[in-house]
Amino acid sequence: MRAAAAALAQLIEGRALPEALARVTDEHRLTGISRSAARDIAYGATRRLGTARALAARLNSRDPAPEVAALQLVGLSELLVPQRRHEAVIVDQLVSAARADAALAPAAAFLNATMRRFLREREALEALVAGETEARWNHPGWWVDRVRQDHPHRWESVLQAAQERPPMTLRVNARKGTVAGYLARLQAAGRAAVAIGPDAVLLEQPCDVQELPGFEQGDVSIQDLAAQMAARLLGASDGERVLDACAAPGGKTAHLLELSDCRLTALDSDATRLDRVRETLARIGREAEVRAGDAADPSGWWDGRPYRRILLDAPCTASGIVRRHPDVRWLRRRSDLATMARRQSEMLAALWGLLEPGGTLLFVTCSVFRAEGEQVIERFCAAQGDAKRLPVLWRWQDETREHRISHLLPQSTLHRDHDGFFYASLLKRP
Repeated sequence: MRAAAAALAQLIEGRALPEALARVTDEHRLTGISRSAARDIAYGATRRLGTARALAARLNSRDPAPEVAALQLVGLSELLVPQRRHEAVIVDQLVSAARADAALAPAAAFLNATMRRFLREREALEALVAGETEARWNHPGWWVDRVRQDHPHRWESVLQAAQERPPMTLRVNARKGTVAGYLARLQAAGRAAVAIGPDAVLLEQPCDVQELPGFEQGDVSIQDLAAQMAARLLGASDGERVLDACAAPGGKTAHLLELSDCRLTALDSDATRLDRVRETLARIGREAEVRAGDAADPSGWWDGRPYRRILLDAPCTASGIVRRHPDVRWLRRRSDLATMARRQSEMLAALWGLLEPGGTLLFVTCSVFRAEGEQVIERFCAAQGDAKRLPVLWRWQDETREHRISHLLPQSTLHRDHDGFFYASLLKRP
């Protein structure tokens, strides 16, 4: 609990949660189950931060020190989950956590009193904060407003999906087996799963990757269904020159090479993150040209030969994957939308010149905001005379007909569980 609270305090100060957790769990010398528990508590507190903050404001007569405030938020978060653990145990552990730290010990009585008051007045307190936007949806108010504006008929389901724990979806390596075959291997290992895509398997219960049959041998990888769609939609063929721009950490790169013998260049501006791409390729036994460079400035890395297909998985606010990265909603600012959209437009314009006539560029973002998808593509097509937008078609696992897609909003059903993504396919007229 202390480690989770320390990580949450750093998040509130502006640090990404994974980095904060890595630091504090090392400082607290947590390993194994304890490290996993700290991560679980911290991620849960981040998902419920809006509600916990609103409740704390009602419980506190004055603002406590940041470290104490974070521990209080962790305690409230744990109490907000029905049947997670017995309430008395949670309160006792929270108070013990404070007493075990000399800096926090003086606040133990305060934490005990506020937790017990919350339990006594829970119904009334929850009713008081129910009408507050951030408390109801656990997102900043501007974020809620933008989702409501962009998706007036589905905004509530989008925000609700972001508060849920993400599933564990696998991508079966088509070079090494089939979805049906891998389902049989999982069943033999005692793990329930269901097919949800041409290469996708959804686990009933998440597990450590080392427990997956054939993971180290590259038989299977971890990748959300919406992200898996990119390689299939790009449709690269054997021998074609293909660019995967913004490739790190390499999931889409690997999938492209599992589906074809294309001549692939994996590009990313972060040379350090390209190590992940190389590790992924080594695990699945495939090769690509891996290069560091800015997609918006090809002069530093392009060899002058055009590509037949380009996958631009453009940087964005990551608003479509916040169920996996709940800290994103609290770290982003409204102004980030314009900054990201401008960066996407710069990359799109620069890469268009690298595409051969008759070739296609697949533009992808993991965002639910129209400013980072539809609006970028509309402006580009209006200004670029040789760009033709093609329909993007996909057949869901439980259906026989194809659907035209653009903005995929997050949802969770038996055969259609995926994050939020945007897809647009552009043909360069000969």
